Amino acid sequence: MGRVCLLLQLRHLGLEGTPTEKIVTDHLRLLQNHQVPEIARKLGLSIDDLKDHIEIIKHLDPKPGSRYNPTQSQYVIPDVYVIKVEDQYVAVLNEDGLPQMRISPVYRRLLDKSAADNTDETRAYVKDKFRSALWLIKSVEQRQKTIHKVANSIINFQRDFLDHGIEHLRPLVLRDVANDIGMHESTVSRVVTNKYMHTPQGVFEMKYFFHSGISSSYGEAVSSVTIKQRIRKIIENEDPRKPLSDSKIVSILQREGLVLARRTIAKYREELKIPTSNQRKVLY
Repeated sequence: MGRVCLLLQLRHLGLEGTPTEKIVTDHLRLLQNHQVPEIARKLGLSIDDLKDHIEIIKHLDPKPGSRYNPTQSQYVIPDVYVIKVEDQYVAVLNEDGLPQMRISPVYRRLLDKSAADNTDETRAYVKDKFRSALWLIKSVEQRQKTIHKVANSIINFQRDFLDHGIEHLRPLVLRDVANDIGMHESTVSRVVTNKYMHTPQGVFEMKYFFHSGISSSYGEAVSSVTIKQRIRKIIENEDPRKPLSDSKIVSILQREGLVLARRTIAKYREELKIPTSNQRKVLY
């Protein structure tokens, strides 16, 4: 579909039958991989002449319909605020959207045996609903207490992250927090799902703090998130004319004490939505 959109735009510009159209029709994959010399050879053009055609393609829109269907920003309201008090971090629950629940006195009066119009059947029905209401109130209170416990446990494990940022995020699994607060892993998993924490480093989903670790030569495990952040920075600082291959990134990380397989680097790079070295290469 993207190729068709590009061709329609070229037709609108009156560029049918030109090398520009030929590139889009037959050599788009080569262009995506920055194989400019190969395209020039196939079209019988010099690199300088080819640049003009590529510049035209760069200014086309492969998804022109997206401008008519803009996505709205999704705003996140944190469930927990992490606040520093003197030298300690504390978790404060955001209860702004949580209604204050209580049982109406009307229903309490319906349980009064002295009221003449309260039949045994009415009292039995109200008593059953009264118990359900109490259970709901206690469940919500217990849920809030559990969120607070989990948040404080995360704070204890991730103190370095709160002080210094993502590069200091430590490996953490659900079992660690579950053991810390004396609850089952499944309970912790439910608590952190779709919950957000406002921290000094930004707003993060609570699940964000749970990641596997990779051993380093220094004896300490390093979070996979920290490694991804390091890979991103390495690529951001590379020479765009000589982008680093995954193997080169492996060597750089090895010198920093992190031993990873090339396929692991490729996996992390893809998760970061970073193209391959061939696709990142800038030839002019």
